[in-house]
Amino acid sequence: MFKRRRFKQQLTLQDRLSAWSKQIADQAAALEPGPERDALTREGRQADVASRLDDWAKSAGLQSPT
Repeated sequence: MFKRRRFKQQLTLQDRLSAWSKQIADQAAALEPGPERDALTREGRQADVASRLDDWAKSAGLQSPT
């Protein structure tokens, strides 16, 4: 049986998603318009959506996201 390697994250998921989103936005801003920039923009949007879903899942009322 395999033993799982576990470790504690130093930053919260929210902090990691924010940092990732900012890093992606900075990289996209450095590129000229084109497919690479579009792909990075898409990744940044995914990070924002993940952040919002995490907030929604942690909310007390669990209202639908809008």
